Amino acid sequence: MPHVRFRLNGVEMDVATDPDRSLLDILRGKLGMIGPHFGCGAGECGACNVIVGDRAMSSCDMPLWSVANKDITTPEGLGSANAPHPLQRAFIAEQALQCGYCVSGILMSAAALLKRNPAPSRDEVKEALDRNLCRCGSHNRMVRAVLRAAAEMAAP
Repeated sequence: MPHVRFRLNGVEMDVATDPDRSLLDILRGKLGMIGPHFGCGAGECGACNVIVGDRAMSSCDMPLWSVANKDITTPEGLGSANAPHPLQRAFIAEQALQCGYCVSGILMSAAALLKRNPAPSRDEVKEALDRNLCRCGSHNRMVRAVLRAAAEMAAP
């Protein structure tokens, strides 16, 4: 069986499986990462977003072979209950989640943005989150949360 090697949340992985399986399937089914959610299955909704390198990408339509030797971050790699990431704290403080289904993918899009641009404008945040669908209508609070996290991360 072929092996695909990559770094998941900073840990080296060597997965023996069909390299054409989706990254989402491997993350959830084989590696126990429940943060990325299955939404549309076509890379259109953002619920399954993970960070590959410094970009948020849909994992539902990404074959495992395409992430060989790359760094992947899932929501589990952002922070923990004891040490939440500034984005996670800001989303809670701004009450920027309702049902929560889309939030993990939105957090990945926001984290990728802040990795590339630590001081984004409101319009840059909106653009970064544009491909993430949220049916609860929490978009304004999510934008405020990302800006709040950016300010916190910039503070000395």
